This record gives sequence, structure tokens and C-alpha cells, in this order.
Amino acid sequence: MKKKLSCMASVMLAASLTACSGGGQDAATAAPETTAPQETTTEAAAEETTAAEAEGGLTAGTYTASKNGMNGQLTVEVVTDDSSIVSVTVTENQETPGIGSPLVDGEKEGTIPTLSIPAAIVENQSIAVDAVTGATITSAAIKSAVEDCLTQAGANVDDWKTEVAKEPGKEIEMEADVIVVGGGGAGLAAAISASENGAKVIVVEKNGAVGGDTLVCGAIYNNPDEALQSKVEMSDAVKKTLEAGIGVEPVDEAHKELIDTVSKEWKQHQADGKTTLFDSDAWFTLQTYNGGDNVADLDLVKVLCDNAAAGYEWIQGLGMEFNDTIGQGAGSLWQRTHTSTKPMGTGFISTYVENIAADENVEMITSTTATKLVQDDTGRVVGVEAEDVNGNTYKFQASKGVVLAAGGFAANSKMVSEYNTTGKWNDLSKVPTTNRFSCSQGDGIIMAQEIGAALYQMEEIQLLYLGNVKDGGLTKYPARCVNGTDQEIFINKNGERFVKEDGRRDEICLQVLAQPDAMFYFLESADGDYTDVNTALTADGFTFKEMEEQGYIIIADTLDEMAEKLGCDGETLKATVDTFNASVDSGEDEFGRTLFSTKLENGPFVATPRQACVHHTMGGVKIDTEGRVLKEDGTPIEGLVAAGEITGGIHGANRLGGNAVVDTVVFGKLAGETITK
Repeated sequence: MKKKLSCMASVMLAASLTACSGGGQDAATAAPETTAPQETTTEAAAEETTAAEAEGGLTAGTYTASKNGMNGQLTVEVVTDDSSIVSVTVTENQETPGIGSPLVDGEKEGTIPTLSIPAAIVENQSIAVDAVTGATITSAAIKSAVEDCLTQAGANVDDWKTEVAKEPGKEIEMEADVIVVGGGGAGLAAAISASENGAKVIVVEKNGAVGGDTLVCGAIYNNPDEALQSKVEMSDAVKKTLEAGIGVEPVDEAHKELIDTVSKEWKQHQADGKTTLFDSDAWFTLQTYNGGDNVADLDLVKVLCDNAAAGYEWIQGLGMEFNDTIGQGAGSLWQRTHTSTKPMGTGFISTYVENIAADENVEMITSTTATKLVQDDTGRVVGVEAEDVNGNTYKFQASKGVVLAAGGFAANSKMVSEYNTTGKWNDLSKVPTTNRFSCSQGDGIIMAQEIGAALYQMEEIQLLYLGNVKDGGLTKYPARCVNGTDQEIFINKNGERFVKEDGRRDEICLQVLAQPDAMFYFLESADGDYTDVNTALTADGFTFKEMEEQGYIIIADTLDEMAEKLGCDGETLKATVDTFNASVDSGEDEFGRTLFSTKLENGPFVATPRQACVHHTMGGVKIDTEGRVLKEDGTPIEGLVAAGEITGGIHGANRLGGNAVVDTVVFGKLAGETITK
């Protein structure tokens, strides 16, 4: 792995450090950035000590200290002699794989804080080392714990904060067939795809490690899957969703043709005597287009949906593993959702990383930010300029071209406010985001715009109701919250339902914002997928006990106890649940919900507080069906393709849940193919 993943800033020497709050390390919110992590417990155990402090100001021994990291307590062990720090080891942590802790076993690339920060402290004999970009909370926790250990060793801590002068920045030139800007899901898919087509590839990633916001996504992937969907009986309520979809008024002839295709397929499904769940590429396309208010580029929607199944097979061929059941992801509108076997997006990114580690054609450069697209005299994009955290500047030359996969702008509150013009959302400047602050800043969009790229549907911004109420992060929730809509209800602080839980994301978020304190609870019970909350895990791999202790979920044996813990009226909550349970029996719901499988009858009950947060920006650079970036006049910018959230026109006014990962796989793979032609 080490030879494949270059970190141009693996030892960071600057003294200043600020930490950001949010889901999966750095996430943008309206609040000021968090500074130092809160201390939880500190323990020191000296295995052997000298009788008195030596000239170096330390008492030799082994010391431990624990601090709060991003996801919980992080413990550091420091060994000193009488004048130096001999070793620093993070012995326990719960940090997000790929951001705060290693994503792959044995990972030694030097950009993961639990590995690189201890190494830098020992090498420089100073705790004044810089944070790993994108993992500042974990970095700060490690530094704080080491400082605690030095205090225990009798040190004057200020003596161990010496800044080490950096070497002057260098100008570095590198060449490849393809330069990929951005190491998230789309960028890594594009890199592997380009390599499969014979290209030498360099991936430029501004964070300390690759993964981007894909690492902290819900890890759900939509595509028709007859093998799994044939195991699901199609209820009358679900049929109503289909009938409503093909019953819409077409906006143009292409839309009408699509509706007619789905209508014929549905009639044939019935004529064949099938009672199991209907699906097809055309129905997936129609739902995606209708669900985006018919404003997306229908040709792009067809590329997404027609190639979703092939993308699913492609990434499985790379080693990606999914659960063997089909579900309906949050806001996906249909039971075609596949879920990763690994927490959050770690399965997707670890699959890519492991393939790239074995691929001599792909090199990844981290802690390095692209700043400019370089064109030749004809206007063709032939390279990228960049700068790393140590002040080194780079000129990456691309003989075939550049893939832009730098993400959207959901974590850039200024851009969100600027483009929030549809009237759907009120002021979003104070609304948190589910995204990492170090990602989704819109910098790739700005670079493309600077060389004449057209922007498309920048005003289309999505909120998601899965943000935790502490910092907005898309973390620390029971797995059913994202892919178990059939087994839960949403209640407000009064214990009342207020929306159909299987509806569109934007419609749900608008209702969430209208509730007391603009928050709500997922309410689920021991019925359904799991019956023992003591063994159940959250979507990111934490036990329910851990999450209850940290205040992310509430557990109660009865509804009366739950009402007491939530501060609502017990009779109101019980009436809410009774009414819903009756709907499960009848198939008729007061809010129009169509997906039912589980009554909420048996405790313990679990409530997960959540809020609506800025999640995805559907607008971006304009592309054609091959992924080529277009100018205002509709002609392509030669040598430039784009993939992922940086693009516009695929999802329209509302992205279906589970379609973002499909976007990264389908258009990432396509970008790699296009740029190598």
C-alpha cells in the first residue's frame, strides 16, 4: 500500500490547529468550529520510573491518557526516557475508518492520524505537529492526550511545543495519462476504470486520505434486481405507487414514451401472473425523473438508471459485498435498495483502495489541493496545478485529460446561500450539513467555471432528515433509519406522526423543519429485523449501549417509559402507535404511506433524534451523456470529463435516496472510459 499512496505531507510541522465539528470528522455547520476535544478520563501507569527527573525534564516511564475523539474515547500510550519521547501509540479508538483510523488492515500510508500524528510527534520530539487534513478532531485528541502524558511525566509542556522549520516549498512536476481531481467514490471509480482501459492515472486528493463524503454516506445502492425482488410480494398499497407514477401528466414526448414503456411492462408483469415486486430500468428511470420534478436531463437519468445494474455487478467484481436482501432506502421510493455489509461507505472505499493498492497504473497523492486546470493553446485541458500542505507546488501533466470528481458544495454555506433561490427552502445559512467540512466546498466547480464550463441547476439543493441533532453528522443511527422505512415511524416532540415516512426527501424535510424545535425522532421497536437491542449495531458499527450513553438514541422498555424520557404525553404516544399499527393491518394510512411490514408492539423501543440538514447539491458543471464537461454553447471542453456530485442535471429538484452512490459508480466508471478514448 505504501508505495501506491504518496502523502506529500506525511510529517506535518505547523503548530496551529483548529478542529471542526461534524459527521465523519470535519463537517460544516453554521456554528463556529469546535476547538479542542473534551477530556473524558486520564490515567497514568508508570511501568518504571527514575528516582528523580533527569536533565531532559522527564521522568522515564510509560503513561496513558484518554480524550474524546470524533466518535468516543481515544487512548494514547506514551513511553519516555529521561530526555525524550521514545514512542507514542494509540491503543484504543472508535474513530471512523478511513478518516480517523485505518480503513484497511495494515494500512501504513502515513496520512491516518492514529498512525501519522504519533509518528510525527516522535520524529520531531514535539506535539506542535499539524493535523491531518479532514481529520482534525482525531488529530487534536491525540495531541491533547500526549500533552497529558507529558504532564504526568513531569515535563514543562511548553518545552515540547517547539515548531520545526519547514523546508522551502518545491516545484514538482508529474506526468500521467489521466489526472483525477478528487479521491471520493466517483474519483476512485474513474481511476480504476481508466486503468482498466490502459491508462496511467494520478489521483489528487486534498484530504489526508481518500474517501471523501462517500466514506460517511448511507452506503445504499439502487438498481432493479429480479433475483432479490422476486422474493418480495407486491402489496396493493405498493401498486398504488406504481399506478401514480405512470398516471402523471407527461411534460414532453420523451417523458410520454417512458411512461408508455413502463405501462406496457407492468401490464406484461400482470399478464404473466406475477405477484412479486415489479421493477425495470424504465420504471427506475421514470421514478428518478418524476421524483426530481421532471426537471433533470432525461438523457442523463437514463444513463444513470440503465447502467445501475451493470455498475452493481462491476463493483461486486472488484470485491464489494452487499447484504443479500432488498430494501427501500430513505427517500428511495421503491424496494430496489442494496446495502453494504460494512459500516457507512467504508465498503465502497476499501474496495477501491484495495484494488488500487494492487494496481501499478494508479498513484494517489493526498494532502494536496488542486487549484487550477491547465489548458494548451487550443483550449484542451492538459493538466492540473496543485499545492500541498507543506507549500510544495505541483504541475500534473495529463496526456489524455482530466477527470473532475471534487464533489458538490453542500458544506460551503456561502455557496449554498447564494444558489438557494428556488423558494423551496427558507434561509439555509444556519442549517447544518451532513457533509465533511473538508469536502463538498465547490472548489472543483469553481475551477471548471474559470475555464468556461457551463453550470447547470445550481439552485437545486437537497436536505436530508438523517442528521444527528448534535452536529448534523450522518452518523450514529440505527441501521433501520436509512434502510428500514417499513419498520419505523417518525414522531415529533409531542409524540405525534406528521409525515409519510416512505415519501420524498424534500417533502419529509419540509415537514421536519415545521415541527417543534425543527427536529423529530425515528421510533422503532424490537419487532422486525432485530429483537435484541443489546446485540444490535448502528449503521456505523456502534452498539446501542454506546449510543445511548452518548445521547444519540433513547431506549425504553415501554411506550410509557419512552414518553417520560422524551417529555411527551404517554397517552398521545400510545395512541399514535396504535393508529399506525391499525394501518399496518388495513394497508390504509392517514398520511398516505404505502410501505408497511412491521407493527410496533414489543419493547424495548428505540427513539433516534434527528434533524434536517443540507445534504446534496444536485447542480454543478454541465455534462453530456459521456461525462464530457460542456461550455455555455453546448460544445465539450476537450480533455475534461466530470463525475459524481460535481455534475448537474442527473437528479433534478430532488435526489432519490440511494442514487448518489449509483451516480459515483456509473458516472465514475463512464468518466474513466471516456477520458481514455
